[in-house]
Amino acid sequence: MQENTFNFFKNEKKIDDKMILITGGAGFIGSNFIRFMRNKYPNYKIINFDKLTYAGNLNNVSLMEDNPDYVFMKGDVANQKDVKNVFEEFNPDYVIHFAAESHVDRSILNPDVFLQTNIIGTQYLLNFSRLNNVKKFIFISTDEVYGSIDKDHCTEESPICPNNYYSVSKAAADNLVKVSYQTHGQRINIVRCCNNYGQFQFPEKFIPLMISNAINNKDLPIYGDGNYFRDWLHVDDNCRAIDLVLHKGRIGEIYNVGGNNEWRNIDLAEYLLELIGKPKSLLSYIMDRPSHDYRYAVNFNKIRSELCWHPLIDFKIGIKQTVDWYLSHQDWLNEIISGEYLKYYDLNYKNRDAQE
Repeated sequence: MQENTFNFFKNEKKIDDKMILITGGAGFIGSNFIRFMRNKYPNYKIINFDKLTYAGNLNNVSLMEDNPDYVFMKGDVANQKDVKNVFEEFNPDYVIHFAAESHVDRSILNPDVFLQTNIIGTQYLLNFSRLNNVKKFIFISTDEVYGSIDKDHCTEESPICPNNYYSVSKAAADNLVKVSYQTHGQRINIVRCCNNYGQFQFPEKFIPLMISNAINNKDLPIYGDGNYFRDWLHVDDNCRAIDLVLHKGRIGEIYNVGGNNEWRNIDLAEYLLELIGKPKSLLSYIMDRPSHDYRYAVNFNKIRSELCWHPLIDFKIGIKQTVDWYLSHQDWLNEIISGEYLKYYDLNYKNRDAQE
């Protein structure tokens, strides 16, 4: 726990203040959400609860370190004692649960940790949130729980049909959250968002992986023929959506969050090479991922009509800003793409037969 804990308790809490427990706050979306909330609600108190796995990096929230209304507590959501400790220490008003193992390729290599963190960890948080009368529990899910679709868009009522260990674990956690609402009347929301992009994203994910490899003149690995479609949304737009769900979302409801911005993987990789000024010869087609979902796409009319949310950041502006951020933060990037990351990279991408 960081040294500002004393000041965190000493500051008088005003009636309109909120104490928010954010799990996974050192990760990509979680850290961006912390900065977003600090800028918008300077009186809120924020607890960042993170295990600091390979994808958790306190440098992502380094600007928060001297803030008296922010505290970091290291802990594992899948460790019941750790979860109990953070609730006893801070008694949060709200919980926003980002913490998750989230990369499909890693889930294929080691599914067990995904089941522990994403399922058991979510249940522990639900249990202690209920025992401590948390005012709202928001679970950050994914559009991948709907599975692959060929056309149209999934609504919140569409059936869940996951096709890989990661999405299976998130779908199971989704159901646990819904059961807590149905059985105990627990005050919950679920947010199912499309693919995010932006600053501080770990370079195992598609966009920062392509950028990182292009910067370093390495091959850009493209699964299969690259004809897989993903919907992309800037992380800041997702943070706005979660903020609205926190403050205005109807209890028990699920909200899809989409970008209405679909790209084929190969087209996006080529566009990133163009932005960075690198040749298409860096593209390398490799053996496809097992059970690779063809397309994800969600209908987000519900959050648009109920909470007046829609994407604000134009993709070509946002992606250019993202590329520029990585170009100007190569020290952050180089610190990550070493050690454990290189072992994973070699295990996942090397010695895969190229597609004809």
